[in-house]
Amino acid sequence: MPTIEPFEDRVLLKKVETENRTSGGLFIPETARKEPSQEAEIIAVGPGRVLDDGTITKMHVKVGERVWVGKYSGAEVNIGEDVFHIMRQADLLGRVVND
Repeated sequence: MPTIEPFEDRVLLKKVETENRTSGGLFIPETARKEPSQEAEIIAVGPGRVLDDGTITKMHVKVGERVWVGKYSGAEVNIGEDVFHIMRQADLLGRVVND
């Protein structure tokens, strides 16, 4: 698989598959799922956005973190059988924090 390095303040992420069972243990087929996952894992992070004065903005996320994204946000990128999404850091909704 090729390595992808996002430009500026973009991140490459892979959406985390949602649970395919109900609380009662029944399996939900892929065709019955209506909503795309909103949780994703960050795979790669760009260096930061270059401002007009030449300074680079700091990235607030790092590789391996889990984040929340909009249901249909980002550009979808297919590499082999894997599906990734690229979007700007500002389009991320928040970080998943474990208790």
